[in-house]
Amino acid sequence: MDNLTLVIPAKYEKESLPSVLRELEKYNTKITIVLEESDKETISSIKEFNCDVLFQKGKGYGDALIQGINSVETEYFCIFNADGSFKPEELNGMLDLSTNHNYDLIFGSRYEQYSSSEDDTLITFIGNKIFSLIGKIFFSLPISDILYTFVLGKTKKVNDLNLTSKDFCFCVELPIKAYKNNLNLISSPANERKRIAGTKKVNAFKDGFKILISMIKLKFS
Repeated sequence: MDNLTLVIPAKYEKESLPSVLRELEKYNTKITIVLEESDKETISSIKEFNCDVLFQKGKGYGDALIQGINSVETEYFCIFNADGSFKPEELNGMLDLSTNHNYDLIFGSRYEQYSSSEDDTLITFIGNKIFSLIGKIFFSLPISDILYTFVLGKTKKVNDLNLTSKDFCFCVELPIKAYKNNLNLISSPANERKRIAGTKKVNAFKDGFKILISMIKLKFS
């Protein structure tokens, strides 16, 4: 996996990030942590680990990911959560789909066969299903979990998409622009764990409305 860089947005994740990095130590990947320079507690919590720290210049989840992916020098990247909800052992299957089966982007999905989520609530489950259905109907997206950003792909092809969403709208901008640009997408079974600590940074209703507006704009752009 020396051709893979994990991009980990880690705003205020001092409780969980050290455990995540400890779990990743047996995997031969490069790791880039993206956070704000003012987040001293999270920075201090990971000083013993071998990873690159990239200070975010702007604000927002999407901004962190765009900056992180733009910094990647390996052939492949993977967006990886700092909260402990992603399972590192699933990286092997996702990377295999890209390296040996020529998929440009692999989207982890909690709704494929043999998948699961320990963190989904009824509201987020319904929301995810609705947005994934919109993605299928209006954009013909061949993925089943559009808002789950456990995503592995080819670095150069994603950087060429010129992504601009600074907030959680990044979740839909990435697959929609990728498919519009004829990239080869696929879902891969994923099993979401309970986050280790802290609370979700997504507001189901506020961010859900923003995502819906973003999808409408992408439809007609």
